[in-house]
Amino acid sequence: MHLRTRLWLERAASACAVVLLFVLCLAAVPARADYAGTEVTHMLVERSEDGVHLSATVHFELPAVVDDALAKGIPMYFVAEAAIYRDRWYWYDKRVASAARHFRLSFQPLTRRWRLQVSPTPIGNSGLVLGQMFDSRDEALAALQRFSRWRIADAAEVDPESIHTVEFRFRLDVSQLPRPFQIGAVGQSDWNLSASRAVRLQLDHNR
Repeated sequence: MHLRTRLWLERAASACAVVLLFVLCLAAVPARADYAGTEVTHMLVERSEDGVHLSATVHFELPAVVDDALAKGIPMYFVAEAAIYRDRWYWYDKRVASAARHFRLSFQPLTRRWRLQVSPTPIGNSGLVLGQMFDSRDEALAALQRFSRWRIADAAEVDPESIHTVEFRFRLDVSQLPRPFQIGAVGQSDWNLSASRAVRLQLDHNR
């Protein structure tokens, strides 16, 4: 065999070995592991004349990487999602209503204040959504973690004589982060901040 050909084959084999090792390393990384300590500690669902309301408390501590990004002026995005399913014994439960709240939490280095924006649709980077200002990080997080009588469905969407389950989920929305953060978050549990809980919606005995 020609010397140059043999050298080329040896280099190709070495390159293949490196790629194989890289793939094996990726395979060894868990696909997802939620950040520990994140949970829905309280959840209450109530019927009223104008619809179904959800109150909840989400407990979590921001991971160090998220805290560091916020301190550098990079906003963090969170999403709260609620869905109501009607029980069906003959098929999968039917989703009859859903709602979402999108949050943008940011730190203002010049004023040393925190801003929390809330919207029913993804906020993005426009900054046009009105928000509330807070003097401290803890105050901003407390507002982010509490949900009080959030209307998640109209009364007409929920049959008062059927059994329903309400599912609630809260998570850090990595998809709205800058691209380098999205890539770095893959497989990292510190970025998988999420919690969920489900409760039964009581029948409306007043009808």
